[in-house]
Amino acid sequence: MRIGIGLPNMIPGTSAPTILEWARRADAGSFSTLATLDRLVYPNYEALMTLAAAASVSTRIRLMTTVLIAPLRNPGQLAKQAASLQALSGGRLTLGLGIGGREDDYTVAREPFHLRGSHFDEQLSLMRRVWSGESPPPPVGPPSIRAGSPEVLIGGRGVSAVRRAAEWDGYIAGAGGGPESAAELYAAVQRAWQEAGRQGKPRLVCTVYFGLGPSAVERGGAYLKAYYAYMGPRAEQMARWMVSTPDDLKSVRDQFQAIGADELILWPCLADLDQLDLAVDSLR
Repeated sequence: MRIGIGLPNMIPGTSAPTILEWARRADAGSFSTLATLDRLVYPNYEALMTLAAAASVSTRIRLMTTVLIAPLRNPGQLAKQAASLQALSGGRLTLGLGIGGREDDYTVAREPFHLRGSHFDEQLSLMRRVWSGESPPPPVGPPSIRAGSPEVLIGGRGVSAVRRAAEWDGYIAGAGGGPESAAELYAAVQRAWQEAGRQGKPRLVCTVYFGLGPSAVERGGAYLKAYYAYMGPRAEQMARWMVSTPDDLKSVRDQFQAIGADELILWPCLADLDQLDLAVDSLR
């Protein structure tokens, strides 16, 4: 199982030089992937632009959105942006997509929240046609590096998310719920994949929040409580999902590996550059 790490693009106050240095260090190390999270109504760096910046200072490491809230964006523009990033990065992009659950994001994007699922399906259909060169003429974006480029993984917890994951390349499990929840959802994706007559197996990417070091519990917990404040009392529960010791990080890694995860993405809750070294040392 590969181990990737998120960029601290969601942590308020993170400087641009920190984002770039984080990407350089991850690329020079053993991590498989650099990932971003996505929100609109939040003081974060935009997910695709952050990955484009990371691509400019890296050469090896893969790039992934985990996940991008696709219906907030124009489908034709998103298809072109993804194709451009795929080409500019030398084919390193995995596009993780979902619909999100925050109505305020949709209000600012001027998109109907209650139609986000159907709009997402329409968006996926158009992007598939664009990337395959089928529609619309003339071409939108640079030529694909691989057929159907880029790789697309789907996040979410409902029946529709399972269906979409089986129609594309696989599934991204969010941090809430842990390995047991991820295993249950992935089993549903596998069944849908087989029922569709597809060969091989869908990819499974799992995610976990982490923060290591003397003040990680307080600082990382404060970040998660603020980020999930809209959930009310459940924000406290989300803060408890953060892994904060080397032993717990090893245990979580082993649990995700046991359920068949292809890759585990560590989402940082602190933007300190030493978090990369602490994560590597913890997993030795």
